[in-house]
Amino acid sequence: MIGTLLTFLAMGIVSIVVVWIVLSVIGTILGLTIGIASFLLLKVAPIMLVGWLVLKVFDKIRGRSALSAADRRWLEGE
Repeated sequence: MIGTLLTFLAMGIVSIVVVWIVLSVIGTILGLTIGIASFLLLKVAPIMLVGWLVLKVFDKIRGRSALSAADRRWLEGE
């Protein structure tokens, strides 16, 4: 009887420790994922957006068909 109770107690303690380890690993992975996503969204994305807008403005000013003669030759394969 005591042996069965001690076995159940040991299994309960082991189960709690395993659940604690699994949840801490999941929390760490989730925290790193959210941290990387927020860094990319709040730091990298605005810089890329500004660069893209600058390229679009230069493209409008320069005109879409403004290719140099060397570019035209390269595209045509000559």
